[in-house]
Amino acid sequence: MNEVAPFPPAPGREPLLEELLVRVARGDQEAFGRVYDRVSGPVLGLVRRVLRDPAQYEEVAQEVMVDLWRTAARFQPDRGSAMAWVMTLAHRRAVDRVRSSQAAADREERAASRGHAPAFDVVAEQVETRLEREQVRRCLRTLTELQRQAVTMAYYRGCTYREVAELLNVPLGTVKTRLRDGLIRLRDCLGVTA
Repeated sequence: MNEVAPFPPAPGREPLLEELLVRVARGDQEAFGRVYDRVSGPVLGLVRRVLRDPAQYEEVAQEVMVDLWRTAARFQPDRGSAMAWVMTLAHRRAVDRVRSSQAAADREERAASRGHAPAFDVVAEQVETRLEREQVRRCLRTLTELQRQAVTMAYYRGCTYREVAELLNVPLGTVKTRLRDGLIRLRDCLGVTA
């Protein structure tokens, strides 16, 4: 393994990030300050692109910097550049946060859907409605032609008595009588008590 010398850089030369990480691994706080200054901007930018939520990306960027302090000894210069290693840490931490947030949202959604049971049985309600419709159709077939037409126009199409009379070409009084008689027969057929 190629280890970078822990000696300070030559005068006038800024130490390489790789050199600073070796010093951070040994607990050098000043070196960590320099690493922080160099990488915090790129780390924040990368994490921001992954998370987009300011509260989350700022928190994750700080977590990355803490990880960097704790795990600097894991950096291996022979496996890649220090900046690539730092950005990999940042990317992994950001993706972990996305996955964690998504898993929490999924759990909440599942819990909410389990806790939100319908107040009635939807299937039973649909079957009952279908049976009622069929019973109404059957009872409509027991009416005279004029009664069925008058009831259908007035109650299913929303026509007024006058419009029904005009459409059927019968006097208004006849329409009213046929509607009343038809509704009485429907009520009796459906078993509705008055």
